[in-house]
Order: sequence, then C-alpha cells, then structure tokens
Amino acid sequence: MATISCTLLVDDDDTTNFLNQALLRRMAITDTVLVAGNGQEALDLLHTHCAVVASPTCPALILLDMKMPRMNGFEFLQAYTQRPPTDNPAVIIIMLTTSLNPKDVEQMQGLPIAGYLTKPLTRDKITQVLEQHFGQAASKS
Repeated sequence: MATISCTLLVDDDDTTNFLNQALLRRMAITDTVLVAGNGQEALDLLHTHCAVVASPTCPALILLDMKMPRMNGFEFLQAYTQRPPTDNPAVIIIMLTTSLNPKDVEQMQGLPIAGYLTKPLTRDKITQVLEQHFGQAASKS
C-alpha cells in the first residue's frame, strides 16, 4: 500500500496537473489522485470525498496552487477554515508557487498550511514532504 491514501492536486494548469499526476504515480506514494482546476472545485471534491472522513478517497495531502482563476489558493484556505471542523479531514496542505515573492510568502504566514514549495514539483520535493509530514521516505525506484 502507498504512503498516502489520497492526494488532491489543485491547479488551473492542465499540463502541470498531468505532470504532477505522472510523478506521483511513478513514485507510487499515493493510492488515489484527485484533480481540481481551482479552489471551488477542490472544496466540492472535499465535500464529496470526505463525507466520511475516514474514506480512503478523502485527501491526506493537498498540493495547492497559489494563483488560480475563480478561487485561488488563499481564497480556498479561507473557505476551508470556515467549514465545520468535523467536515475537514486531517490533511497536510502544501502551497505551490512559481515564485517566492516576499509579499506572497508574507501572505502565507498564519495560514493552515504545512509549508510551501516552488514549482515544478520534483521527486526530491515529494520525498521531502513524505519525510517531513508522513514520517516515510519514498522508494528510490
């Protein structure tokens, strides 16, 4: 069995989602990968897949893009924290960004995220997330 039962990718770029899904599958660290094109779609998926919090398709890891149309990563986090605590799974949220603009980094302070990574996502970055937040290293295959 994989380290993570379910991972949710939230990004408006289809190519990024495709590449991130391929990376996660190659690394075999997650059983299920859900994809949302914006924060609202992500909230809808959480509502559907986490109706039973112990569900194997309720995300344990969310990789959240910062800048998206309709509902960006910051707006998603604001809406996420306003949901009843019983509706929110115990999840590791990692914000993804293309830059480390000091203003963006400052805006991330105090948010319910476990950290942030710069794009693109790589095997090393995923391994770092596994070690820091799931207590396991990815296989070296």
